[in-house]
Amino acid sequence: MTAATDTGATITIRTLERIAELPAADWDHCAGNADGVVDNPFVTHAFLDALEQSGCVSPRSGWQPVHLVAENAGGDVIGCLPLYIKGHSQGEYIFDHGWAEAYARAGGEYYPKLLSAVPFTPVTGPRFLVAPGGDGPAIAGALLQAARQLAARYGLSSLHVNFVTGEQADWAEANGLLLRLGEQFHWQNDGYADFEAFLTALASRKRKAIRKERREAVAAGIRIECLSGEALTDAHWDAFFDFYMDTGSRKWGRPYLNRDFFRRLQATMADRVMLVMARREGRWIAGAWNMLGREALYGRNWGCIEQHPFLHFECCYYQAIDYAIRHGLQRVEAGAQGEHKLARGYLPVPIRSVHWMADPGFQAAVDRYLQQERDYMTGMIDALDQHSPFRQSGPNPEEDGPEESE
Repeated sequence: MTAATDTGATITIRTLERIAELPAADWDHCAGNADGVVDNPFVTHAFLDALEQSGCVSPRSGWQPVHLVAENAGGDVIGCLPLYIKGHSQGEYIFDHGWAEAYARAGGEYYPKLLSAVPFTPVTGPRFLVAPGGDGPAIAGALLQAARQLAARYGLSSLHVNFVTGEQADWAEANGLLLRLGEQFHWQNDGYADFEAFLTALASRKRKAIRKERREAVAAGIRIECLSGEALTDAHWDAFFDFYMDTGSRKWGRPYLNRDFFRRLQATMADRVMLVMARREGRWIAGAWNMLGREALYGRNWGCIEQHPFLHFECCYYQAIDYAIRHGLQRVEAGAQGEHKLARGYLPVPIRSVHWMADPGFQAAVDRYLQQERDYMTGMIDALDQHSPFRQSGPNPEEDGPEESE
């Protein structure tokens, strides 16, 4: 497939059935910044390859890789798009089941569809991976043109790009895709010296509640450790995987990731992993898996084999904040949904996805729906902002009273 840019340059697009068909250096060059660092760990070749090599992502699991690679006239790789033919909507966290049902009622077949995303990962990041110095809008346009051609070739209903950055959402909208807004709750580092400094920024009632939760979380003699890099061992991963399988099986029936995935993650990306592990009476009882970016800590999965009050909040939210402060990270992204995060210092932020339907009538109907949904989500985020746990400017006797009772 070829595409011409506004400047007349020709871009050639080819597909990959496996990401391993492209050298990691070529993929990561496009995923990286001007310094050659891939800020977002989930779009690295190693992470996506671990998903495929472990079998978590495969045609059998409903994720058929058809990644796109853009090359210039000289054969240099200048852009990539992680892309999958999906036979369902599981593991996406941008929910389109209602669209699938509506399309079916109208006599169409919604599945299979095309999806650009990081499987099982509700984390915003680049999807149009552009080599440093490249013309981002032009390369994104060529990749989207090729994706739609791919959809036409295989008779696919639609194209979706999930958890895309604001800038890249603009690129996609310029190419006819429809913007969808959602929300997550992220913690922002305001230059806090330590966790206590963060607490000081909160209203008194919230501050007291967090201190109480942290005390009660470890009251049963629980010790917590944050582990990364060479400090991680197979024993840690074996324990965490037991937690993950137990909790995942109860929550959604079949966890998406297998033990081989985590084994590959340890072998190739241990320095970008941070496990929060809780121990009681000599054995691990709970854990939270996080990934490290250059500026952010990304919370991914939690699991436990013992239930203790507030241990989930301690491992997933408070330890993450403390780690981010100690390591100078700018934010913590604690995963999908969860208004309960607001009281713990995580504020609402918009998340974006973009969508294209092959059927013009269905595209128009989705467009009307998304216009209304965007208005609703914008209003919801504004309303949630009014319930921020942080202290308001000026004295407030109700919020900032004496703290002796803490």
